[in-house]
Amino acid sequence: MYARVSRHGRRSRLTRTGVGLSALLLTLSTACAWSGEDEEDGQSSPESGASGEPGDAFPVEVPTKFGDVTVPEEPQRVLALGWGDAETALALGVQPVGASDWLAFGGDGVGPWAEGLYDESPEIIGTLEPEYDRISELNPDLILDTKSSGDEERYEQLSRIAPTVGVPDADADEYKISWQEQTRMVATALGREERGEELIADLEGQFAEQAEAHPEFAGKEITVGSLYSGGWGAYVRGGGRVEFVEALGFENNPAVQEQATDAFSVSVSHERLELLDADVMLMTVIGVDASMIEDDPLYRTLPAVRDGRATVMDPEVGEPFAANTPLSIPHALEQLVPVLEELTAGG
Repeated sequence: MYARVSRHGRRSRLTRTGVGLSALLLTLSTACAWSGEDEEDGQSSPESGASGEPGDAFPVEVPTKFGDVTVPEEPQRVLALGWGDAETALALGVQPVGASDWLAFGGDGVGPWAEGLYDESPEIIGTLEPEYDRISELNPDLILDTKSSGDEERYEQLSRIAPTVGVPDADADEYKISWQEQTRMVATALGREERGEELIADLEGQFAEQAEAHPEFAGKEITVGSLYSGGWGAYVRGGGRVEFVEALGFENNPAVQEQATDAFSVSVSHERLELLDADVMLMTVIGVDASMIEDDPLYRTLPAVRDGRATVMDPEVGEPFAANTPLSIPHALEQLVPVLEELTAGG
């Protein structure tokens, strides 16, 4: 795979990353999650550590914003609606019968790092406004909506269909839940708590290893910015992107973080693009072409851009970074770390 680093609006050399490392990291985080398959319902039937089979854990209770949700027995027809819920379930050895495709991957609604993990493709359900009739027709016995808006009406409609594990609390409204908490909630609901903790420990270990291997990242200020049809923006803590780079040792741009509200991103007017300038700048485009950033005259005046410390992320880098799931994180680390190495070296 390749990652393009842009300087002054131009495309620099391509940075090759190791395909073998990608396979190894994906194996470390997912291999333990598959030990068999239930031919009747299309879901895997892995062992569950000291607790034996996953079914031994039930009934389970999952604390949420709207109260404790009881899952009486091991679910056989899981619907994954929240951002990343499907990939999290797959990482734990469960294949949802229906799922939402938040990043418009197409196909099974998961990134290329998760291709081939379904035995039977799930029904793809809408994201912001799920089709409740279609959901009901799928006859789910558990609905996962852990990384979502936290809207009460949405929760109530879903919970009329099946036990629904929504956001953990009001602080997690508007998709503000860490991948660790999402993994724990999904793992608990699926009776795979021990497996969830193993995944978390493995991935946190990978972050720690990368941070230790790159002391030059420590304390560097970083902006994770964006351009979309509505204008310019930047991410703040709460949505996962900033936490990702901070786990590597970076510090979110204080000028951006000071603008934080209840959302995980803030708008930045074109006239104030200087707010984006930092030791390192990671930019992404949403629904527009990268050239709209790279060729913008004011953007090109920013010191980080002039000095080769800014990049517009290619999809190979930006998609796993945005997905932020136990399956995508190893791929994101492999793709993004070489880019950050080059940017912190000054291009």
